[in-house]
Amino acid sequence: MEAMTADQLNHYKHKLNFEMDSWDVNEALDNGEPIVVVDGRSAEAFVQEHIPGSLSLPHRTIDAESTAMLDRSLTYVCYCDGIGCNASTKTALKLLMLGFEVRELIGGLDWWKRDGYPTDRG
Repeated sequence: MEAMTADQLNHYKHKLNFEMDSWDVNEALDNGEPIVVVDGRSAEAFVQEHIPGSLSLPHRTIDAESTAMLDRSLTYVCYCDGIGCNASTKTALKLLMLGFEVRELIGGLDWWKRDGYPTDRG
């Protein structure tokens, strides 16, 4: 087995700068860390089920105008349905391009629920 390389070490360090899992997000919320959880799916999907306290911001609607009210000092953690959906990636990319600090929730709503965390409807 090869020893760890600097490239490999940097890969894992960088990955943790861009992603969070459901446990990390739940802990951050419980500890009052300055994050906002963002649902990048459609408004209809958000109404059906979403992470409590999350902001509905469908990726197709993200632009300077739709994000003008957002606090740029916070970190925005983006999610979608799960591994088979890329709305969280599109949301994160668009917010990043507008100058926001972002992370992506690994596994999205699917893994949030699998890990036993609550959801809201409506």
